[in-house]
Amino acid sequence: MEAPITEIFCSAQGEGPYVGNRQVFLRFAGCNLNCSYCDTDVQISEACKYEEDPGSGIFQYVRNPLNPDKIAELVDSFMNVHSLSLTGGEPLLYADFIKELDVGFPLYLESNMTLPDMARKVKDCISFVSGDVKLTDEFQGEELECHIKRTIETFKILRKTDNRDCFCKVVMTKDVSPAYVLDVVGSISNYISCLVLQPVTQKELRPDVRTLLELQNELLGDIDTLIIPQTHTMWGCL
Repeated sequence: MEAPITEIFCSAQGEGPYVGNRQVFLRFAGCNLNCSYCDTDVQISEACKYEEDPGSGIFQYVRNPLNPDKIAELVDSFMNVHSLSLTGGEPLLYADFIKELDVGFPLYLESNMTLPDMARKVKDCISFVSGDVKLTDEFQGEELECHIKRTIETFKILRKTDNRDCFCKVVMTKDVSPAYVLDVVGSISNYISCLVLQPVTQKELRPDVRTLLELQNELLGDIDTLIIPQTHTMWGCL
């Protein structure tokens, strides 16, 4: 079993309620969506960038694709790690690969939550789920309804349990409808520990502050709701 990996490095989580925790990041290539605000290169490359010394900016290049044993070997030297962040791209495209990972750290899945069949494959090996709700203008009409249905189903599969935390992150642009956020969150609130409203990093795409605060105020009646931007961009980690 092999998968195309674009990066392996150790840093601090920059988003959501676990912000600041030290993690190893395993970035998968490829994604099933194409969000306009995405700041990540998800193209499959011939080599994976591997930063052995955290924060050094010095990378080795490991030939793609990689197998789970090679991943375990590359991350073995990292110390005091909270979890292994499976990020991308979309990690659930490689659910069978994820099931074979044995790295000695809990697995922290960062997903767009649109692949319920793949989610079923990994639900018993994931300890933390950072699940997105994508409500951008790329989804319209019936396509949006199908997208939301898949999203709700995936949250239900990967819901919070005694052994797994699951929270929801909504990337907020000026085009995101607060009404849609309220509707979707109402459908998944029993499956998550909290909701994070994440204003998009690009200034020209951000919603205004009042919109965010009003939405947070409405949501707090049903679910713990936090407003947290991408902190790693603030301290120059990206």
